Amino acid sequence: MINEEALGWVIRTRDPDFADWDAFTAWLEADPAHVSAYDAMMLADGELDSILPSDPVAMPPILPVPANDPGVRPRRPLRWVGGGAIAAALVATVSIAVLNRSDIYSVSTRPGETRVIALDDGTSVALNGGTTMRFDRKDARFAALDTGEAAFTVRHDAANPFRVTVGDTVFEDAGTIFNIVHTNAATRIGVSEGKVIYNPQAEAIALPAGRALAEDAQGLRVMDIAPSAVASWRQGQLVYSNAPVTQVAEDAARSLGLTVYFTPQAQAMRFTGTIRLDRDPARFLAQAAPLMGLTAVRQGDGWLLQEGPMKEGPMKEGNGPQS
Repeated sequence: MINEEALGWVIRTRDPDFADWDAFTAWLEADPAHVSAYDAMMLADGELDSILPSDPVAMPPILPVPANDPGVRPRRPLRWVGGGAIAAALVATVSIAVLNRSDIYSVSTRPGETRVIALDDGTSVALNGGTTMRFDRKDARFAALDTGEAAFTVRHDAANPFRVTVGDTVFEDAGTIFNIVHTNAATRIGVSEGKVIYNPQAEAIALPAGRALAEDAQGLRVMDIAPSAVASWRQGQLVYSNAPVTQVAEDAARSLGLTVYFTPQAQAMRFTGTIRLDRDPARFLAQAAPLMGLTAVRQGDGWLLQEGPMKEGPMKEGNGPQS
């Protein structure tokens, strides 16, 4: 059913008159599997031309119609097929084809685990902890970051640029070393060498070395970043400039496998500075929490960060998780 729904959304969202982006976004966010299925159907686009007939005819919608933000860039419309039986056959054919595509494969890391993937074109991708990516055995110039963080060292080829798909966003290499973070709340990229193009077919924002981009609830922002701060997790440290402490905690959770909670007051704080990563959670928080003006309290399997420095004694112990 997921693959059938995904195909329906691919057909709809490629229609120039499609306007139900809110419902489409809600469907994507309802289940991580929806994102993977939709991306897989999009990747099968090249195969659809051989399946669909050349003469377009009208067809009733496969799924109930929805609505979304008109800011999402339009897509090339697919041809429509008439008749419920033909539509069902199309769904089944493409779903099976995508499911059986052995060339598309996923790589995942657990929180605290890292892994480096060497692609056939000479590009290397370093996955931080808690990360899931997809690659194509038939196309070494493609990667998709589903969640987590990855650092890319790309072999530049102007005739065949390397592209990273992150949700509905595309980052295109222009001879580059860069780092991307993708969570439910935000997507962030920092460039330390060369240049990356954000959505080359739409906004086409150029990000040279020393520039970063963030896309979150506050919108789309471009800012400066120290090249040495890009993918600093690979050098055993985290570097920030006026970042929310919640971002620091998310980054530490990926790199170290920590579970961190915040009091409301602590959650609103921001941090500028460098924190050294330490595989021992107690040692890491003993030096990281005071730097952020916080106190770390052990809470079962996790840690509670609360405002104010620890006044005395070793790391505090608590009774259970709080938020």
